[in-house]
Amino acid sequence: MHNFTDEQVLDLLLKENYITEKDSKDAKEYAAKHKASVLEYLNASQLISRDILGQAFAEFYGVPYADLNSNPPLPETVITFPEDIARKYNLLFLKEDNTKLYFTTCNFEQIDEIKKVLDQLHSSKKIIISYSVEDDIRDILLNYKKSFAEEFAQILDGETPIPVIVEKIIKDAQDLNASDIHFEPSEKEVLIRFRVDGVLQEVVKITKEIYENISNRIKILAHLRIDQHFSTQDGAIRMVVDNKPLDLRISVIPILDGQKIVIRLLSQYIRELNLGDLGLSSQDQDLLEIAYKKTFGMILTTGPTGSGKTTTLYATLKKLHTTGVNITTVEDPVEYRIPGVNQIQVNTDTDITFAKGLRSIVRQDPNIILVGEIRDSETSEIAINAALTGHLLLSTFHANDASTAIPRLIDMGAEPFLLSSTLNLIIAQRLVRKICASCRHSIIVKRKDLKKEIPDPEKYFEDETITIYEGKGCKVCNGTGFKGRCGIYELLYMTAEMQELILKNPSSLEIRALSLSQGAHTFFDDGITKVKNGVTTIQEILRVAPLNVDVYASYTKPRKQ
Repeated sequence: MHNFTDEQVLDLLLKENYITEKDSKDAKEYAAKHKASVLEYLNASQLISRDILGQAFAEFYGVPYADLNSNPPLPETVITFPEDIARKYNLLFLKEDNTKLYFTTCNFEQIDEIKKVLDQLHSSKKIIISYSVEDDIRDILLNYKKSFAEEFAQILDGETPIPVIVEKIIKDAQDLNASDIHFEPSEKEVLIRFRVDGVLQEVVKITKEIYENISNRIKILAHLRIDQHFSTQDGAIRMVVDNKPLDLRISVIPILDGQKIVIRLLSQYIRELNLGDLGLSSQDQDLLEIAYKKTFGMILTTGPTGSGKTTTLYATLKKLHTTGVNITTVEDPVEYRIPGVNQIQVNTDTDITFAKGLRSIVRQDPNIILVGEIRDSETSEIAINAALTGHLLLSTFHANDASTAIPRLIDMGAEPFLLSSTLNLIIAQRLVRKICASCRHSIIVKRKDLKKEIPDPEKYFEDETITIYEGKGCKVCNGTGFKGRCGIYELLYMTAEMQELILKNPSSLEIRALSLSQGAHTFFDDGITKVKNGVTTIQEILRVAPLNVDVYASYTKPRKQ
């Protein structure tokens, strides 16, 4: 959005009277304490919104503010302006009248160059340029995008080189924030699908002849054998797309109709991770802060593959990362690079496993250890001993929910008395799709009509008539009505009563019952809160975390809002 420092942003907001001196002081203290930006504090505390910040920058540049959320330009108007110039300068054509042309941009660092380009294109009319938020501009730029089917039809009908086609597929996946690209051969053709916000979307079908060349190109880039067709292969590619480093993990497996390839897209450097942005409520963040402020013990995140477990741990590491602590990780793979953190990549070829890496880390005088996953009894034993001997250990663990993690660890060989002494917190999570902000609209429903989906809606909704939200579907969200994801969570915090219970080798139902009696919330509770706040839909919550009536039958108190 801008190239200003935190100090300059605060000065700007103070000068324009958007915040007070106390707000500025609080923001600086928060940023210093949590290794965050002042904007994280200002957004989290709801002192400013993205639009207010955009208005402040517009006033700083002395131009009007164009709010693209509340007053978007017509798509047919936007695309009349040359796409290459629009994308190069983050520049949108808004409208025109008899004497003026109206544009908006966030790129005022190049405003003189932009004005020259516009004067050359439209010398007969006066140019009016306003300021808009960068993310909003990028959403509107999607109006230029043709459907994938149209784009690939043009590419495949021509003589486009295979390397260009492969790069195009990867770039489109990155533009959509896809996590994976699937190449799925059938008898006569190959289906390409992207996993976006956790759901696979069909992109295009290609011939097997073209796919053979594409698969060979991918194998060459990943340093895999192109003459091997009947065994699995794994590789990696590092490339730069749109000036952004991108790591790709490649998996090739033989199936009946050919070789299936899946590409996992990983950002090379850590993003601005914020616990609030991930979906953790302030209540849950407080519990996590209590847990990570302890100098020893274990914090575990649980959930299925792709539920954001590691991302939550990275966001926690960001809070803990100061010059006074030694943080070391052992991961497979290293998903984000964190400056100042010692990160070890698991490598079976050189005999670096989770267990052996962790055993070596303990000898390196760490304060905080992150283990990518506890997946066997050896890693579990070393992790528990590390947490017991003065280290704060963060790790992921595969379990359906928070309460089943403890019996699974005990089954893996962990001693109950050691677990009760070392566990600080278990975070179970799922990812739900967020309603697209560009096409979100409210609908009114009657509480009784929800009984088809929720057995006792009166537990969760006080009023007979309820306002909820959904997405209509637009170009920004590729017609799905959803864009982006956030977490829904169950937290199991170690109380004295819970420690006593663990010593008795309890079942997951006993653990759940105690946790709920102490005020914990379920996935469904957390999800309904996000439905009320307009973040997601009831159908999405039920898709990801269906309400198990038998398990929750004894739980009658709704979560406090």
